[in-house]
Amino acid sequence: MNETTAQRPAENKMGVMPINRLLITMSLPMVVSMLVQALYNIVDSMFVAQLSENALTAVSLAFPVQSLMIAVGTGTGVGINALLSKSLGEKNFDLADKTAENGVFLAVLSYLLFAVVGVLFSKPFFLLQTTDPEIVESGSVYLMLCCVCSFGMFLQFTFERLLQSTGRTFYTMITQGLGAIINIILDPIMIFGLLGFPKLGVAGAALATVIGQIVASVLALVFNIKKNEEITLHLKGFRPSAKVIGKIYSVGIPSIIMASIGSVMTFGMNKILISFTSTATAVFGVYFKLQSFVFMPIFGLNNGMVPIISYNYGARKPDRMMKTIKLSILYATVIMLIGVAVFMLIPDKLLSIFNASETMQQIGVPALRTISLSFVFAGFCICMLSVCQSLGHGMLSLSVSVVRQLVILLPTAYLLARFSGLNAVWWAFPFAELFSLALCLIYFRYIYRKEIKPLGNAPQTAEDFSAEESGKER
Repeated sequence: MNETTAQRPAENKMGVMPINRLLITMSLPMVVSMLVQALYNIVDSMFVAQLSENALTAVSLAFPVQSLMIAVGTGTGVGINALLSKSLGEKNFDLADKTAENGVFLAVLSYLLFAVVGVLFSKPFFLLQTTDPEIVESGSVYLMLCCVCSFGMFLQFTFERLLQSTGRTFYTMITQGLGAIINIILDPIMIFGLLGFPKLGVAGAALATVIGQIVASVLALVFNIKKNEEITLHLKGFRPSAKVIGKIYSVGIPSIIMASIGSVMTFGMNKILISFTSTATAVFGVYFKLQSFVFMPIFGLNNGMVPIISYNYGARKPDRMMKTIKLSILYATVIMLIGVAVFMLIPDKLLSIFNASETMQQIGVPALRTISLSFVFAGFCICMLSVCQSLGHGMLSLSVSVVRQLVILLPTAYLLARFSGLNAVWWAFPFAELFSLALCLIYFRYIYRKEIKPLGNAPQTAEDFSAEESGKER
């Protein structure tokens, strides 16, 4: 397809719509879809757990590789999002198209890499962790299916990012929601052999997941072709561009690494906690499931914020950038304070969802209350990391994550465990988040002076913005 610049929309809504309405309309669909994702992950585990404890263990042991795939897909998507939105803001439609095309190319390469990993290393990966033949057999089949059929997941990530980059987050809500619903419906059918299907056990859970991803990716492609006017995919005669790929990965690679750091932190914390009791490790696992319902809305908010900032950066509209940042921080903080209130007031009821024993309640109640104090600072920090990514400073985001989780959190938790006992370990989380807050403030000051202020018509200082923008909506 050939399309001239003159045929493109004169101005995307990200450059003209009032910021508050724009942020809400772009973020709300992402918030909904991410909450659905969090829900179906729990439902998935519930069905597998009904098979046997070994089945649940097999799926759990496969999770690090799945997390790595997600990190590669989402991290690459962040790079695509930042470059594409900036290109559209600059009215550089040729670069926008090349970014989209090279993004699809990177999705295919990522799939081929993990397909090879799945075929060659699934069984050895499980043998490194356990000698139980049932776990090794079912787990390696599960992991191989997830890897060999991961083309749906990588293409879904890419096509959804193309929609997000142009402000069409409503369509990503539809694709993600449909994928999750298909997964939830197919899980019991394929795991337990309902409606005439053979009983596939753990393999059925893998197939349900990848089928949902494939359907979602196809639908996302259709939406891009039919609804995404700003982007035209010229896949016929496509040649990869090292320059464009380099720009994508300048933001994407730090994001990939950043997404992978959490796995290292979790492994380290589990090692510290299991020295007390396996119940403490279980509490930590439950916390992660629960906190996803607090953090997922923030991530959805950020997915709406990033293209707005990148677009207006390219369009040289610093006032709109600053207003987006301020509103995002405000909404994120409110959400986090609600999360703090819930964790403080009803931690016992939250734990009971997971049939917590009396011992688990004794450990878990103070743990949830203490860790939730970190939420007060986390909303601001997450927004700042996304601002760094949207302006091409992915290494700053990476450094904050590394410092918070590996330099501060784990050593602090180890020292508290050694000298103060189990209940003290949880204080490492708010301490690390407070340190992260200080670092984010320093980085924002740097980014403001380097990227935002030079655009012109920006407030002289970040503090002046509030006064200058009072009562004004653009």
